Amino acid sequence: MAVGARSGHGEPEKRPGRTDEPLGQASGGPGGGPGGGAAADAPGEAGAQAAPGPVGAGPDAAPVTPGAGDGGADAARPRREPKKQRSFWKELPILVGIALLLALVIKTFLVQAFSIPSESMQNTLQRGDRVLVDKLTPWFGAKPERGEVVVFHDPGGWLGETPSADNGPVAGGIQKVLSFVGLMPSAEEKDLIKRVIAVGGDTVECKGNNDPVTVNGKALDEPYIFPGNTPCGDKPFGPIKVPDGRIWVMGDHRQDSLDSRYHQDLDRFQGTVSEDEVVGRAIVVAWPVNRWSTLPVPSTFDQPGLSAAAAVAPPALGLVGAVPLVLWRRRRALRKDAEALARG
Repeated sequence: MAVGARSGHGEPEKRPGRTDEPLGQASGGPGGGPGGGAAADAPGEAGAQAAPGPVGAGPDAAPVTPGAGDGGADAARPRREPKKQRSFWKELPILVGIALLLALVIKTFLVQAFSIPSESMQNTLQRGDRVLVDKLTPWFGAKPERGEVVVFHDPGGWLGETPSADNGPVAGGIQKVLSFVGLMPSAEEKDLIKRVIAVGGDTVECKGNNDPVTVNGKALDEPYIFPGNTPCGDKPFGPIKVPDGRIWVMGDHRQDSLDSRYHQDLDRFQGTVSEDEVVGRAIVVAWPVNRWSTLPVPSTFDQPGLSAAAAVAPPALGLVGAVPLVLWRRRRALRKDAEALARG
């Protein structure tokens, strides 16, 4: 059977003078059969020959749509291969690097973990507790306040020459890396943790025996002191005027804490600690889980008149209020004198 062609219209093409033959019989081979050369040379046949139909298609066959089926343009277009997902082991170093970077930022600007090395803050803190220290608020100018538990660098001579433990090159290297990003306490830094009792401008004193610690003449009620201890029975002190920019610190375990009381002769600051040495305020006991708790300021530090500024406030306010009254009375007396002169 010969190959037929369509012109794009719904009816089969007819040759002039050959109305009884379908188009398929008019396309014989070169020089062969009736009308063999007429189909190739007839005007307008080039367009029909450009779209050959399927082999054996009859007059009523549907037109072939370019691009449809397996031989269309979509089949010839190259298909995109699905993007392969990166393996977990290739992503793991990236995730670890991001986690370490975030830990470093948090340790530097937000909070840092510290381990309690001794019993000097019992029973508030136990040896081995992990506390989180707020390092953010000091960036905004916050100063240590009375009653806060703070971590501070050794002012010099408080800890003495304590030899560092040798954990070996591998374990020591791991501890250095983790302490650098804040995930472990440092084995080299010498930090202490105590409670702030007085700040710059305060006068602090303890006469010994069972007498309480006083700040600006106000006695402190200290329920956080280790049971069986006296406020300062083993080391009375004062009165001491705390210099501006410095703090007076004491441990809650008064009989087992080498605090400001024991370093009054180190320098001219009488055992006080510079605010610049303070790392931050301990706000939470984070570990172990069964000891999780916050570290609030005891209510005894909120009593009226404790602040040295508050003690001088009433006289200062009285002076400020008296100045306008004196000026008003003086002006009134001058006016009366002027009126008397005018009448005379």
